[in-house]
Amino acid sequence: MSTGGTIASRVDYRTGAVTSQFSAQEILSAIPELEDIANYNARVIYQILSENMRAEYWIELARAIFEEIQNGSAGIIITHGTDTMTFTSAALSFMIRSPVPIVLVGSQRSSDRPSSDASMNAICASTVATSDIAEVCVVMHGTTSDDYCSIHRGTRVRKMHTSRRDAFQSINTSSIGKVDYLSRCITTFCDYRHRGEVSLELMDRLEPKCALIKYWPGASPDILNYYIDQGYKGIVIEGTGLGHVASNWLESVRRATEEEIPVIVTSQCLRGRICDRVYDTGRDMLNAGAIEGEDMLPEVAFVKLMWILANRPEVVSQSIRIPLAGEMSPSTPMTV
Repeated sequence: MSTGGTIASRVDYRTGAVTSQFSAQEILSAIPELEDIANYNARVIYQILSENMRAEYWIELARAIFEEIQNGSAGIIITHGTDTMTFTSAALSFMIRSPVPIVLVGSQRSSDRPSSDASMNAICASTVATSDIAEVCVVMHGTTSDDYCSIHRGTRVRKMHTSRRDAFQSINTSSIGKVDYLSRCITTFCDYRHRGEVSLELMDRLEPKCALIKYWPGASPDILNYYIDQGYKGIVIEGTGLGHVASNWLESVRRATEEEIPVIVTSQCLRGRICDRVYDTGRDMLNAGAIEGEDMLPEVAFVKLMWILANRPEVVSQSIRIPLAGEMSPSTPMTV
């Protein structure tokens, strides 16, 4: 399936800009090695750059994937722009339980550039899509060389560099594994859901009126009040360090929770786990009703909250704290 992005783009020499121009079928034609791995049914869902993604597009994409698997597809490959690919991978992870692999892949450099990573990424993604790894995952370059691609769980991956080919990393956990480019052999590093282990299930509702707010020193609580006043249904805050905001935000946090707007607290640090029981401010946030986001990435907590509010609104607090798609761990290792 194609949604656009750099992997489906070329340079427009009239303007000098990279634009999304290739269809899914054209990507297949441009990389003949793909035909050695599998047979494909090419389908264009969107032809956009990924900054234009939004919740209703995730829902439409999930429904298209569900339909293809129902019709007998043994694996799904989604070409996608890299800038918001982790939001989409998280959304699909919560919306679909799949008995087959669902693989998102992109490229950092368009296919008409000599240093493009598009071909290798697509070949490795196809290898994973025909494998036993029945998870929503992101497959991208593991190093700056053309040696292997990493297989990242869809709820644990973050784009960590604007332009490097190995920009994607698994956060607070190891990657699922890697794909050797030349041999196309897969090496796995952790447990994963196996092909056929679960039945196909679609849970395609999302609450779009959620906000992801980054706290900064001196930020006014008026920001939080704005979303409360605008009728937002859920809020995720990227707090400092262990998950803090200034003390003058506490009344707004309390106001939100009293109005039954859940406030989830995550950290800007990305690696590590939040804990609002160490400092007074954190304890006060918990007393005001804030919910700890454990070791979830902020954007994953945001998408998870959208899904919970639409599917389990009566148990938001409990559902946030338990892993639904591998997005959190009971304890966070210090070495990843």
